Amino acid sequence: MLIQFSFKNFRSFKDEAILDLTATTCTEFPEHVRASGGEKVLPVAAIFGANASGKSNVYNAFEYMTQYVLRSFSFGDEDIESDAKIKQDPFLFDIESVDKVSVFEVYFTIPGDDKQKVYNYGFSMNRQGIEEEWLNIKARTVREYRPIFYRNTAHEELDLSGIPKASQENIKISLEPQTLIVSLGAKLKIEKCKLIRDWFGYNSLSNFADPIESLLRYRMMPKGFVEDKNVQNKVVNFLGAFDDSIKGFSITKHEKEEEKEKRKVYSINTLHVKKGSNKSVEISLGEESAGTQKMFALYPELQSVLTKGAVLFVDELNARLHPLLMRNILLLFLNPEINTNNAQLIFTTHDLLPMSNRLLRRDEIWFAEKDIDGASELYSLIDFKGETGKAVRKDVNYIKQYLLGNYGAIPLLKDMDFSSEK
Repeated sequence: MLIQFSFKNFRSFKDEAILDLTATTCTEFPEHVRASGGEKVLPVAAIFGANASGKSNVYNAFEYMTQYVLRSFSFGDEDIESDAKIKQDPFLFDIESVDKVSVFEVYFTIPGDDKQKVYNYGFSMNRQGIEEEWLNIKARTVREYRPIFYRNTAHEELDLSGIPKASQENIKISLEPQTLIVSLGAKLKIEKCKLIRDWFGYNSLSNFADPIESLLRYRMMPKGFVEDKNVQNKVVNFLGAFDDSIKGFSITKHEKEEEKEKRKVYSINTLHVKKGSNKSVEISLGEESAGTQKMFALYPELQSVLTKGAVLFVDELNARLHPLLMRNILLLFLNPEINTNNAQLIFTTHDLLPMSNRLLRRDEIWFAEKDIDGASELYSLIDFKGETGKAVRKDVNYIKQYLLGNYGAIPLLKDMDFSSEK
């Protein structure tokens, strides 16, 4: 489980932002709390905020860290074009931040680890490459972390004492300024590095704020969907939670030639029962509602993370979904009888329905707010203190108080004037 994610000097976040999924002492919904690595961890974090507040940049920061871990082993290759490398993306609205390092760090446990070890991994980087990188580990029953490796290029320090000696020399020879040890080590089949790399790979990220990525996801099919009727029936049951008119699928295979090569292409139709008869009517999946298409696109990831106990991070989960349907998705993760592997859902949204004391704990509700200098801040409802210095009570109407501006993170609106006169 993801215990904590933090980052600094990335896009609109100048100072450190911490998304902490450890449960606080608040008393509502104790069944939400899961035990992992000696910590009490939450399965859901909902991030609210105005447009351009920076909430999507929390998603972007996690995606950035994930992609760097998965891809950086190749960044030292001379055949890799510089445009393909992941470059630093610091806060740009002051002189100092542009030249400072960006920092990314996670604390997590690995699904299926009976010993529930906690891993602490992170790195800092500048325009030239990696400045610092560290990996620490601790047993569930102890407080102290044990270092696996530490690297500081500014001080020419490289400690690989937690890595097998036979592999240390290979890392020293192959390590490039832009390459992460954990990424290179995984490529070299070093087990401790592979565990970290694979954890990032197991997680799923969906950016429904990006129309191109959304289109690609709408064209993806669940694993085994074409060949296995059982998989198709599971999707029918899943979609039936909000649209029981779909009774099945009809799949047609085509062959498409591209650059003298043939590629398999599938067209998918949904089957509906024709009223007054036993005959079915076929409708192209592309002609179904936008919400149905999005749920079809979400199904593979929901199935995957719930099965593996991974993290699903979604930007704009509410896009094209009815609020009650989004609520049902949250309940998949909040219900311990369904979410038996402790999967987690982190999402940004403009829909306020989840901001309810009947659905989420105060430490599961987060806000992103941008100040007058363009810098974003991330904070939770449980940590928010009003003008009186008192914490938010669990029995108040969170939505009403939020819309009144009592929690911040709302747009500052002015009258819209389309007239040409001034």
